[in-house]
Amino acid sequence: MKKKLVVLTGAGMSVESGLSTFRDSGGLWDRYPVEDVATPEGWERNPALVQEFYNKRRKELLTVEPNKGHFGLATLEKDYDVTVITQNVDNLHERAGSTHVIHLHGELTKVRSTKNENRIYELSPDHYEIKADETDRYGDQLRPHIVWFGEAVPMIEPAIEITEEADIFVVIGTSLNVYPAAGLLRYVRPQVPIYLIDPKEVKVPVDRSVRVIQKGASEGVAELIALLRR
Repeated sequence: MKKKLVVLTGAGMSVESGLSTFRDSGGLWDRYPVEDVATPEGWERNPALVQEFYNKRRKELLTVEPNKGHFGLATLEKDYDVTVITQNVDNLHERAGSTHVIHLHGELTKVRSTKNENRIYELSPDHYEIKADETDRYGDQLRPHIVWFGEAVPMIEPAIEITEEADIFVVIGTSLNVYPAAGLLRYVRPQVPIYLIDPKEVKVPVDRSVRVIQKGASEGVAELIALLRR
């Protein structure tokens, strides 16, 4: 039976692919006020601006590819039962071959009904732009399938459950400042090894021994794979 390897990824996972981060200096929140494009109130005020923002993010996503870090995690499925819990809304993990991905903050390539959150629609590369007043076949206004600030995180419970089962827990490219995602470390069992991959210094919000690999995603995942093989 394969060991369960659980990986929590953040924006730093995809930065080598060329995607803009949100929080770093010069990131998206410097150019677009978060309250305008990532809150229910911003949507109510100006849905056209919100749709335009996410249309641009989808267009950008079409121009990039998974990096070696994404592909490295996918190869680990040969030896481990791997679950990726990601704070990212891109689909680079899936495009690299990861088969079990939990998206905490939604998915950029999907939209959903504003009246029924279970009506979720996958967009195609040929139809990635959503008009301000676009509706589904039920006549419901469509909105990005993104968890905005102030909204519940519906996938946190499945993420907690899988974290509690982890035999190895890995954190890649996240500041561990955003909750509830950062709180997942509290659910890692005491005897389970934790690895942290990030070129920057990250403050870990739990009093645990953590093996730090101070590198970017691609180099860091390669080192992780080497360590696990030993």
